Amino acid sequence: MKTSQNPELLSVSTAIPEYVLDQNEVAETVTDVFSARFSDFGKLRQVFVNCGIDKRQAARPISWYVEPRNWLERTAVYLEVATDLFIKAARQAMQDAKVTADEIGTIVTVSSTGIATPSLEARAAKELGFRPDVSRVPVFGLGCAGGVTGLSIASRLANAYPGKAVLLVVVELCTLAVRLDKTTKANIVALALFGDGAAAAIVKAGRNDNALATIDKACEYSWPDTLDIMGWSVDPEGFGVIFDRSIPSFAQENLALAVHEICMRDGIDPASIGRYICHPGGTKVIEALESALNLKAGTLDYERDVLANYGNMSAPTALFVLERVLRAGIPDRAMMMALGPGFTLSTAMLERIV
Repeated sequence: MKTSQNPELLSVSTAIPEYVLDQNEVAETVTDVFSARFSDFGKLRQVFVNCGIDKRQAARPISWYVEPRNWLERTAVYLEVATDLFIKAARQAMQDAKVTADEIGTIVTVSSTGIATPSLEARAAKELGFRPDVSRVPVFGLGCAGGVTGLSIASRLANAYPGKAVLLVVVELCTLAVRLDKTTKANIVALALFGDGAAAAIVKAGRNDNALATIDKACEYSWPDTLDIMGWSVDPEGFGVIFDRSIPSFAQENLALAVHEICMRDGIDPASIGRYICHPGGTKVIEALESALNLKAGTLDYERDVLANYGNMSAPTALFVLERVLRAGIPDRAMMMALGPGFTLSTAMLERIV
């Protein structure tokens, strides 16, 4: 717990697209499309029941996904919907933080589910009224770790430019990676897990009357020879998901040591962490996190709630969890964490302001 903060988190907001995918309806649709192509599809279908998801939001209605879509079609949807979600999340974050667009000195945009050049913040600039000299920092390739790493980047930039607010916006349209041509187990798991969404945050150095928490000691921890655990392949149809079924077991076996080393490096007693704020990749991942962190089963309740109602949105998902923790009241010290391609653990320490 600190009495002086630098930098500070002023707001966290979220946004979702309009179309809702009921998990039972998705399971039926996927069964119609894929069952004849998998000899053991009956067993694979159970992932829709066991992954802890009731509903998700998507850039398009379910009927759009059962037609073949090429790279150009997927990109067109990405540019339209991602820009719209960027604007909604950013506008709400600025409103909640009582920060105007003119006060934004830097914009950090995190997204790994589409390619936009000019990047999303440039496409949203006129609508949101950003300054012509605002600094733009688009970040690609972080996957599920992007929300936590993005918050770390935003906090460092806030420190570098005191007096100027930093806007972080994280947008992912994971459902655009749905592939009818991919008859792989990883693709079926992705169909069961992926949702779309965005989150935004305002970070500013110095003392702010409306601050929610201090962002402190961010860190990344990567394991060698793990490039094939998670990521994208790039094909003519679009991105193809790379998912290794060992992710939960890898987390259970390796996470505790990584967290311990991060804490020791920064002189933090792990016992002082009152809440872990985690990216909920799926039910098995949440259970593995609880086991690795020596938490009582069910402790990561907000993670389960976000997963059930939004699915795995990749990078924004951890910020959806953070939004709930802040609403309930953050403890003296909390550690955000997410596992992403690399294979990398990204962390950021948050401390309550007194």
